[in-house]
Amino acid sequence: MDKRQLHHIWTRVRLIKPWYILVLLVITASVSIYALRQNNLQMVKLRDAVYSADKNNTDVSAALEALQAYVTTHMNANLSSGPNAPYPPIQLEYTYTRLQSANTATTSAVNQALYTNAEDYCQQAIPTGFSGRYRISCIEQYITSHGATVQVIPPSLYEFNFLSPSWSPDLAGWSLLASIVLAIIFIVTFATRYYIKNFSR
Repeated sequence: MDKRQLHHIWTRVRLIKPWYILVLLVITASVSIYALRQNNLQMVKLRDAVYSADKNNTDVSAALEALQAYVTTHMNANLSSGPNAPYPPIQLEYTYTRLQSANTATTSAVNQALYTNAEDYCQQAIPTGFSGRYRISCIEQYITSHGATVQVIPPSLYEFNFLSPSWSPDLAGWSLLASIVLAIIFIVTFATRYYIKNFSR
């Protein structure tokens, strides 16, 4: 390409001002940063709602579903808050403790009723011995063979982690994409102007 052709291209390219593109880039990047922060703040708000519902024994399922729906459709909404954050990040500690306590109480009630049944059974099976010393082994065997044990609930059933997408079609995603495109246009335009300006003379 000779200098005349380069000069002709330069007269057209110089109409494109890279600084205008840079201004647009700064605006879209600022919007992107703001939107990404808002996504994260909304995730924190929904996560706190889950913790509150868990602690206060309210509708945990609805709060958890709202959190899942938001995190899985918005970028920069990861649940983990740092390198030392617990994993998985959502642990319904209070719900788990309540269920485990209820399970223990039910088992205790069953075993209490079982002890009464064991006494009745052994009193009929071994009617002799008013003090009941002959029935102790009978009662122990009855409870061992018929007794209920506390079933441990797997903690993993009450632990959750939701993944945030790398890109999402929201304000944060579109403004980030626009920033990347404008950055490429700015670099290409600036480099082209520099090359033509210096080699068309």
